[in-house]
Amino acid sequence: MPRAVVRSSSTAIPSKTLIVDNGGHTIKAGFATLNPTSAECRVIPNCIARGREGARSQRVYIADQLDDCKDFAEMAFRRPVEKGYVVNWDGEMDIWKQAFFNSDAKLHCDPSETNLILTETPNCPVALQHNCDQIVFEELGFASAYRCVGPPLNAYNDIPSLTGDEPSSVLPAECILVVDSGYTQTTVTPIIYGRPLHSAIRRLELGGKQLTNYLKELISLRHYGLMDDPYLVSQIKEDACFVSQDFKNDTEVAWKGNRSLRKQTTETVRSGIVQEYVLPDYLSTFRGHLRPLDPARNTPAARFGPDAASQAASAASREEFFPLGNERFVVPELIFTPSDIGMPQAGLAEVIVQSLSTLPAGLWPALLANVIVVGGNAKLAGFVERLERELRSLTPADCMLRVRSPEDPLTFTWLGGARLAGNADRLKKLVVTKQEYDENGANWTAQRYAAGPR
Repeated sequence: MPRAVVRSSSTAIPSKTLIVDNGGHTIKAGFATLNPTSAECRVIPNCIARGREGARSQRVYIADQLDDCKDFAEMAFRRPVEKGYVVNWDGEMDIWKQAFFNSDAKLHCDPSETNLILTETPNCPVALQHNCDQIVFEELGFASAYRCVGPPLNAYNDIPSLTGDEPSSVLPAECILVVDSGYTQTTVTPIIYGRPLHSAIRRLELGGKQLTNYLKELISLRHYGLMDDPYLVSQIKEDACFVSQDFKNDTEVAWKGNRSLRKQTTETVRSGIVQEYVLPDYLSTFRGHLRPLDPARNTPAARFGPDAASQAASAASREEFFPLGNERFVVPELIFTPSDIGMPQAGLAEVIVQSLSTLPAGLWPALLANVIVVGGNAKLAGFVERLERELRSLTPADCMLRVRSPEDPLTFTWLGGARLAGNADRLKKLVVTKQEYDENGANWTAQRYAAGPR
């Protein structure tokens, strides 16, 4: 075993701390301040993008360079994170260089004068953890670093303001159950005093990526071929999809059976479920939008013109759009019923109960009263309400149930890390310095991270 190291209380660490919530779709990053807010967090695409062969542009976009891209048609994306784990550090290094180390980077820093708080997915393989530590200390040379599971950082946020409890200055929060629904997976993590209960962590292999892929298939089958446009379909998902509170009824309302289009839309236009999505042309508009359904616009004559001549004359000015009906809610439904696409997994509510079933019953009331939903999928309208309703039917009636999501669930984990880093004494007990890493090696470093505060 590596020898124990006792750090002197006078050991100094840099005053600048970079917090990086390294997600599969985006990186949430920013520097720690005394009173951090979500506005200080930058959301950076965690990808390298390039136009496909034959596309109008072959330019390569790295990280936040994607903000300058105006035409996402047939764009190919290379992502270094798969299933929540960094598996391509060459690509990740290129992204970090663009985001943090280039002289013109908006979050520019000198690693030798910076502390790093870096998140990872729960139950990350040890080999990948060692590889990460090697990159952080040996390749990048950070002065000190703390690699941790992401969900526990939420315990350093103002949880009472979400649940309606009396304000408390005690951090971390005593008991919370974090549901993190991200790009490639959804994890359930019970947390006691800022420490994850690893044996109770559960994972659902569904996230935003799978929802986007399913929506691509539905749209390509029914309307337009968008299989090569994942970025556009992801925007459609964000703009149009919602979680149904009554799936059977919404399916009946949006049903497109043997009735004529005009009759069907007359009935559904009042419900607001079936709407039209207008595609961007990447000339004057760069993002699509929803608009109310107009049955008159969906007749063949309105969409294609009475004859070929008028169709050709109006081609330049005619917008591209299509109706979205049950696609809007059957896609997010996968998180609650994965069996709809043949996945042999329980839905999210059942996964939470599976996690709780591994814990003493005495912990259930505190955890169920503080269920915090974070991650990009938490932005879907109706997500929290549906989860709370399903959990209520599966949990003891005498337990208070509160399912809450912050105003910005995407950056909430980063905000917790920034608040953790704002306390210099607490941070000093968590980080491993480069000197300690060099002296004791990767195994000792991994043990220190697993042990938590010293």
